[in-house]
Amino acid sequence: MLPKRSSPSAPLPSAWQLTDVDLHWFREGRHLRLYQKLGAHIQPVAAGSPASTHFAVWAPNAEQVGVIGDFNSWNPLAAPLHPQADSGIWAGAVAGVGSGAIYKFAIRPRGTTTWLQKADPFAFSAEVPPRTASVVADLHYDWSDREWMQSRHQANSAAAPLSIYELHLGSWMRVVEEGNRSLTYRELAPRLIDHLQASGFTHVEFLPLMEHPFFGSWGYQVTGYFAPTSRFGSPQDLMFLVDQLHQHGFGVILDWVPSHFPNDPHGLAEFDGTHLFEHADPRQGFHPDWHSCIFNYGRHEVRSFLLSNALFWLDLYHADGLRVDAVASMLYLDYSRQPGEWIPNSFGGRENLDAISFLRQFNEDVYANYPDVQTIAEESTSWPMVSRPTYVGGLGFGMKWDMGWMHDILAFMSHDPIHRRFHHGELTFRQLYAWHENFVLPLSHDEVVHGKASLLSKMPGDEWQRFANLRVLLGLQFGQCGKKLLFMGDEFGQGNEWNHDSSLEWHLLQYPVHAGMLRWTSDLNRLYRSTPALHVLDFDPRGFQWIDCADALQSTISWLRLGPSGASDSVLVVCNLTPVPRLDFRVGVPLAGFWQELLNSDAELYGGSGVGNFGGVATTGQPWHGQPDSVSISLPPLACVFFRSPR
Repeated sequence: MLPKRSSPSAPLPSAWQLTDVDLHWFREGRHLRLYQKLGAHIQPVAAGSPASTHFAVWAPNAEQVGVIGDFNSWNPLAAPLHPQADSGIWAGAVAGVGSGAIYKFAIRPRGTTTWLQKADPFAFSAEVPPRTASVVADLHYDWSDREWMQSRHQANSAAAPLSIYELHLGSWMRVVEEGNRSLTYRELAPRLIDHLQASGFTHVEFLPLMEHPFFGSWGYQVTGYFAPTSRFGSPQDLMFLVDQLHQHGFGVILDWVPSHFPNDPHGLAEFDGTHLFEHADPRQGFHPDWHSCIFNYGRHEVRSFLLSNALFWLDLYHADGLRVDAVASMLYLDYSRQPGEWIPNSFGGRENLDAISFLRQFNEDVYANYPDVQTIAEESTSWPMVSRPTYVGGLGFGMKWDMGWMHDILAFMSHDPIHRRFHHGELTFRQLYAWHENFVLPLSHDEVVHGKASLLSKMPGDEWQRFANLRVLLGLQFGQCGKKLLFMGDEFGQGNEWNHDSSLEWHLLQYPVHAGMLRWTSDLNRLYRSTPALHVLDFDPRGFQWIDCADALQSTISWLRLGPSGASDSVLVVCNLTPVPRLDFRVGVPLAGFWQELLNSDAELYGGSGVGNFGGVATTGQPWHGQPDSVSISLPPLACVFFRSPR
């Protein structure tokens, strides 16, 4: 029921006051700005007047609800809240409470005498863990990124070069002299910007920055969905970091975790004494892999919570994209479950119909409000049309991680070169499905932890061969269709696998092999950004053409990347996956003329042996590989070489 129109003389409701319209959309699962209504909102007061904060929380099973904190000696009866109609929401103002106040909600479930102490699900800030209380916060910040925000549709488009630097803020760089502490948001800004400028990435993707109790979860066990973790500073400090990145031309993608949440007693689990946010049946509501709770996507109020959270990070923190974690775990009712451990849907199938509906609604709402951002799915199965519009039956994501490519290419590269001829399909299989989705090619954090070793350590051979193999791996990634993602440390060949309690091994850059690796990454990024053929048609089969994908015997592979103008705007990529140089190696090409050598991973400045083509090669007039002409090149050992077509 819509509210009656107020008379012109009637006072307008304050921004935080719940109206009938708010309650209607909350119950419908369509409230996209619920963070403006629930949680803690500081009320404007006249100068010299005592502070006051309005609190609101959803707890439909509660008999009593109060706000507790130092300001009332944590007495659950001192600051009672009041039910708002039959919405299940409790609300009220508490005098003498202002910015910085520490608080929780005291909730007495119906039929009990026990008081639960819960952090605010909509809190804008939280205490530094292991403390668990919420903090009243004002989110005002004066942004200076207007130029970026007005033009970011160009940087985030499907035709743009997206090269994403995946980063865990707590371990990117540490201050060893001060107890091995992490950098703050503000300390990180200039250092990260300098590194992004040097290494050439276009975007940075932060592992989840939402408040989480266990640092070792890397942020993937969230308790404070609306609160950036206070380990590194205040909300405004994070805004400063994003603002600075934008002013220097870098996009910001945030990891977002709507798939599960931890069962810590101060968090969302059994929030009002009932399974409010999660399913009650453990066959639906408990995640066996992560021992966490699964959201009830069929409950409308939970949808309003999650949708409002997604829009919150775009509204207030100017995020340029959301990478959605563990989408596969949301889509399948039997994910990581044995027979009898899951409940089929209403049609008897394994698909989670509520989660599918939620993900489609999420993408529709995000793109309706922000058509210039990207949503990116981490989805590890062959679920169809993840990155296709909802109106054709897709899930509506802008992009999807190509997990299959990541696993295949790392498996291939781990083989000794002498055996690679027997695994050539791991190198080429991707092109059978490369355009089914809008793919991001990830080499992510999950591949360099838990005993998997660093990318460099996965490579076979002696030190020279390991670095050469790593350069080839990145050449394969940047030469193929799809956007790029690389986890921190891999850009300079970190030796040890990632440890979230330690800094990256920045000292390695004093050694030429690691400095050469960073320069190779930088030059790949530069070429990728500046060459339309390498990014404009990333999601279009017109942007790729095999030259030779069948040379398993010699473990070589070659292809063309094509720009909007076709062969006249193309890049030839040739890779040798063995340590044997191939001199006078003939490769078919579509155009006669001089093919300029753009990059060669075997160049001495990268740490290679220096086998190359002296700036390029001219065609010979001899047809080859089904092409009208060909070039004879020196193909270096364990190397990737890029050539530009004649202009």
